[in-house]
Amino acid sequence: MSDTVPQAGSEQRAQAGPEPEPAAPAPLEVGLTPTGDAEVDARLERLADADHLATDGHVEVYEDVHRGLRDALTALDARPGPPAPPSPYQSRS
Repeated sequence: MSDTVPQAGSEQRAQAGPEPEPAAPAPLEVGLTPTGDAEVDARLERLADADHLATDGHVEVYEDVHRGLRDALTALDARPGPPAPPSPYQSRS
């Protein structure tokens, strides 16, 4: 006679088998329209890397893309543009 008492539900777990594997990430396959700016287009294409990662890896890709797009916008502000036209309200000496 065995002194061990089966735990409640242990027979059900044994019959159910092993836990199923989590599903592999499914690509979103979102189409991208080129912007005409090579740097911006490269950053947007980087978003496709998230398709091959588990959900917890998406944050790194999104942050990298966001940082790159922010840098591209900052660079636009830093580029010298044409001189501003003179204001009609400036005093002429």
